[in-house]
Amino acid sequence: MSELEAERLARSYLLRVAEPPAPALAGFVGEFGPVVAAERVRRADCPPKVRDETAARRAHDYAERDLERAAADETRLVIPEDDEWPAWPLLSLAVAQGRGVSGMAPPLALWVRGPVKLGEAVDQAIAIVGARAATGYGEHNAAEVGYHLASRGIPVFSGAAYGIDGAAHRGALSADGTTVAVLGCGADVEYPAQHATLLRTIGKVGAVVSEYPPGTTPARHRFLVRNRLIAALTEGTVVVEAGRRSGARNTATTAGALGKVVMAMPGPVSSGMSAGCHALIREGEATLVTSVDEILETAGRFEAEGADPAKPRRRTDRLGPEALRVHDALSTRSARPEERLAAESGIPVERVRSLLPELELDGFAERSDAGWRKRAAKT
Repeated sequence: MSELEAERLARSYLLRVAEPPAPALAGFVGEFGPVVAAERVRRADCPPKVRDETAARRAHDYAERDLERAAADETRLVIPEDDEWPAWPLLSLAVAQGRGVSGMAPPLALWVRGPVKLGEAVDQAIAIVGARAATGYGEHNAAEVGYHLASRGIPVFSGAAYGIDGAAHRGALSADGTTVAVLGCGADVEYPAQHATLLRTIGKVGAVVSEYPPGTTPARHRFLVRNRLIAALTEGTVVVEAGRRSGARNTATTAGALGKVVMAMPGPVSSGMSAGCHALIREGEATLVTSVDEILETAGRFEAEGADPAKPRRRTDRLGPEALRVHDALSTRSARPEERLAAESGIPVERVRSLLPELELDGFAERSDAGWRKRAAKT
């Protein structure tokens, strides 16, 4: 057995014997390596906190069976020793854990089904999350955002749940883009059952990801633990709809704790499904966004579609701050002397006299016997 195979086998064992996020075990593996850590866990030769996390399942040594079962389902175990491992995004979890944020330990490994390499899928990825009991308004927006992000080459991550998650995945798939479903159960468990076809499709063209061993059933606490991975693996999180207390808002809060960009879409003020989004915006925890262009701009590393950085959106955008102040002091109705323009703009009159000819050449001002007036834009 090669060293890499031994490490994969050890991590397969460790994923089953401790319920994620298992911070003590993660630290133990980081200190001694997966192979030594696995042997010591089997013998209960480990610190008390690690024993506490592994005591209930220490004897569940199904590592080989889990790997074989996964392989039969075309699922692979991606470990930190692999080139595919998304080390940089997951570093945010280790940093947060080091700051004392609870529940932020990085995963020991990740089960992945699908042709997309996880390390590539996380590049510039955006998470779209929201209410399971979504409204038609929410599902429409989630599908639109998913479609337009994917059509621009931005991977879309979500949790494959009803409502917003499913709509986001479908939107990305309809654009033939990359979408990744991060589950709170085994990667082979089709949950929710009505999304079985959706999950199979994602597994064929994108990726289905889980840190839970094959066959692990869904549970409420696992979805909350899963949310930290959605937040960590992406550049930013967009909450489309969410109640005041919801898993989507939990994901947004986690993303904020990890230093990621958090965005929220507004909804009708009468809609309880948008109350969580409005609270995130009002409390300064999320930036309000209403379009894909705004999402990309807020995320900070992207250009909005069709945006030409060399072409201003307004005629006056290319003016410097002083020229803009002088331009604002001009009137289209009456000519104004240079001294009045200086007084209104707060720019010294000598500087005003040097700026006005430039504004005239650029078509923003015109001279008359009585002074200067603003030149109307040509239509």
